[in-house]
Amino acid sequence: MTTTLFVMLNTMSAQAGITERTWLVTCLGFTIVLVLLLLFVFVMKGLGWLMQPRQKAVVAEPAKQETAATATANDLENDMAAIAMALHSFYGLHDIDSVHLTIHSHHTMWNHNL
Repeated sequence: MTTTLFVMLNTMSAQAGITERTWLVTCLGFTIVLVLLLLFVFVMKGLGWLMQPRQKAVVAEPAKQETAATATANDLENDMAAIAMALHSFYGLHDIDSVHLTIHSHHTMWNHNL
């Protein structure tokens, strides 16, 4: 099977005027392109590794204990808003929207022929 394919390729090559040098140049060109693509991939990976931010060793600090006296007014407002939203969701006080869509045609100079 492979010899038949080889004979067919040689016959077609001879008819098209393709010589051994043409095959050599073609294979060499493909090899150069593949090598350059692989080199490009490794260069880009290396640059990505170099540009990546490095994390410094973090010294563990003792956690601050937050007491009720240190709560700010903003925290209190956020808590009140969360409770209000939870009560609103629990009691189901939602707006009931109609499902009718009303589209009015708006005539402009762009669609005056329509």
